[in-house]
Amino acid sequence: MAARSRTEEHRASTPLELFFDLCFVVAVAQAGARLVHAVAGGHTGHGLTGYLLVFFAIWWAWVNFSWFASAYDTDDVPYRITTLVQIVGVLMLAAGVPRAFDDGDFRLTVCGYTVMRLALVTQWLRAARSESGPARATALRYAAGVALCQAGWLILLLPLGAPPVWAFLVMAVAEMSVPPLAELSSPTTWHPEHIAERYGLFTIIVLGESVSAATVAVQSAVDENRALADLLPIAVGGLLIVFAAWWIYFAVPIHDHLASNRQAFLWGYGHYAVFSSAAAIGAGLEIAVEQAVGTSEISTRTATASVTLPTAIFLFTVWALHARHNKRGLAQQLTLPVSALAVLLCTFSGSHAVLWTGLVCAITVAIGVSLQTRRPQ
Repeated sequence: MAARSRTEEHRASTPLELFFDLCFVVAVAQAGARLVHAVAGGHTGHGLTGYLLVFFAIWWAWVNFSWFASAYDTDDVPYRITTLVQIVGVLMLAAGVPRAFDDGDFRLTVCGYTVMRLALVTQWLRAARSESGPARATALRYAAGVALCQAGWLILLLPLGAPPVWAFLVMAVAEMSVPPLAELSSPTTWHPEHIAERYGLFTIIVLGESVSAATVAVQSAVDENRALADLLPIAVGGLLIVFAAWWIYFAVPIHDHLASNRQAFLWGYGHYAVFSSAAAIGAGLEIAVEQAVGTSEISTRTATASVTLPTAIFLFTVWALHARHNKRGLAQQLTLPVSALAVLLCTFSGSHAVLWTGLVCAITVAIGVSLQTRRPQ
């Protein structure tokens, strides 16, 4: 398993990577569905905490696979089989999400996570066997770090059930410390364009899940003979939000900015907020539909905040992670932060808040295009 070149031309995502991403959508959908169930039932705090914790496990497993594949994807039979084993772990994790949310029973989720992580350890050990010198040491540090963290999760979760949040945060920090420590002396040969493409494709998949979730919610309400007039503003606003989110994320290329581990790791880790907020937009649209048709007892403001808050987080984090690196002048730099603030203010605009949020996002895109067109070449 030889490392691939960081300057390799035409380095694109493989069909296996795309299949891997598609299977992750199942886990994302489960987390979003439980968030909807919790918030619509009046348990907002519990729902948000559970969603953020479960989404971390989903996101971190995907991150580890994607960065390893960027450096060592040989696409041979052992690599394919090991990746398919990781997919089995993803599906196990997804199946355990409802129990983790509702009962604090993390056993099936942890078992799925363990399958994914141990498969990754075997990949790093295989890479170490093929390498020598500093590259071999890096691969061994990765294998040891992942294995130790997985042992920590098993000790923390399996005997005791739901852990305290502080313990989860300690383990999350330990997990995220493995890559920078492992690559301190000898970085892996991850490919900037490939990594940027992988993150972009997963963003598309998560946004697509939001569209799917909102569509199912509207369809269910219509099938129950609910008033279409109550749903149309949410549907239009939701589409505008998702369309604008796609446009804003892909407005500028980012791979040229990923010139070092420091820049790339900060960018990659920050996508936890991008991915989780993008997926939460779909859950928020479902909540807004349920509140609009009277199947939920939560207030209008709570329902609209479930859309406006993740939308604002998405706009701001996309700006902070990569949009700002291509902005010139105060007007361009302020467009997304100001729009994020305007989206938050839409929370207080009443029953049509989702529509107003969508319009703000659409106007943001129009302003961004106008400013980019006027920029001197």
